Amino acid sequence: MSGENQSQAPPYKLAGLDGRSRPSVFDLGRGVSLGGREFIVMAGPCSVEADPQMLGTAREVKAAGAHLLRGGAFKPRSSPYSFQGLAEEGLKMLARARDLTGLAVVTEVMDSAEVDLVEAYADVLQVGSRNSQNFSLLKRLGQTRKPVLLKRGLMNTVEEFLGSAEYILAGGNEKVILCERGIRTFEPSTRNTLDLSAVLAVKERSHLPVIVDPSHASGRASFVPPLAKAALAVGADGLMIEVHCRPEAALCDGDESLDPAEFKSLMAELAALAPRFGRSLAGPGAPGGRGGEPVAGKTEELNDLRARIDELDDEILELVQKRADAALEIGRVKKSRALAVVDPAREKAVLDRLALKSRGRALKGRAIREIYSAIVRACRAAQAGSEEEGRT
Repeated sequence: MSGENQSQAPPYKLAGLDGRSRPSVFDLGRGVSLGGREFIVMAGPCSVEADPQMLGTAREVKAAGAHLLRGGAFKPRSSPYSFQGLAEEGLKMLARARDLTGLAVVTEVMDSAEVDLVEAYADVLQVGSRNSQNFSLLKRLGQTRKPVLLKRGLMNTVEEFLGSAEYILAGGNEKVILCERGIRTFEPSTRNTLDLSAVLAVKERSHLPVIVDPSHASGRASFVPPLAKAALAVGADGLMIEVHCRPEAALCDGDESLDPAEFKSLMAELAALAPRFGRSLAGPGAPGGRGGEPVAGKTEELNDLRARIDELDDEILELVQKRADAALEIGRVKKSRALAVVDPAREKAVLDRLALKSRGRALKGRAIREIYSAIVRACRAAQAGSEEEGRT
């Protein structure tokens, strides 16, 4: 851990897993939730150039099934002579594209002084890799209540990456998205080296959702589809992909941008693969998705309810495990007192009490008895297994 005593608790107590029984799931705006079963795709051009370019690309990514629209109004570039973005005019173009498509907007904020301006137009505020350890900016973003997409720095370790997220969380903003976008290595064949193992490393340490940006990682459009599918396979919660209506004419990063046809093909492949990895992918314009309907509506309500069910299932699982632990402890106490492990009268009393409490609820007494009978049987089996293990 970069010279620190590894026996110490990690310095990211809010971003870490301590006290968390499940991953974070939160709303990104316009009815889209991240961190649950749905695999989320953010797509659009690297930079906002003009209304026709922005609106045209927005329509295409919406039709292909993207969930959010990305685009840079402020562009930090390696050279001061490169296109730097259109600033507030670019933000206005993004807002017009959102009005046209209903897609929530994610865009970069580069300076603490610009947070209020960008927040007025964007649904998700992005922190680029160059600013991943700009602590004054991270502290300021902790004061916002809009989601923050934090990209990994060019040479950040996973621990440093989570430390940056901690600054935002410590300020009170719980909606932080982590983005793996490649790191600087000695390998020159790609723009950066996409560290997909970081997705696994982060999920081992943190409850925060993680997405992957294969466009900036590779710098090559032909590499984006296979890397995107690999990101889905390793457990990422979504993607950020550069799409331009005319990549050959792009003012920024055209070489790594997919054209609309390529993006549509990739989305179809991802939708077919997602169920194999326990995910679903059906964006606003995708087949089986929202079919061009306004984002605010019944489908979004359904997605929110499904995300809530995922959260409740995680809570139920955690409570069932705790009940099994308590049952094992009861079994040990009974054994120490030479009492019978199985107590049919007690089991019947438990089922009767719960069936009585279920009156007037969605699940009636019979259904509750079936569910809890299965739980009681499972706990009894765990007790028996523990007893057998004690003999050996």
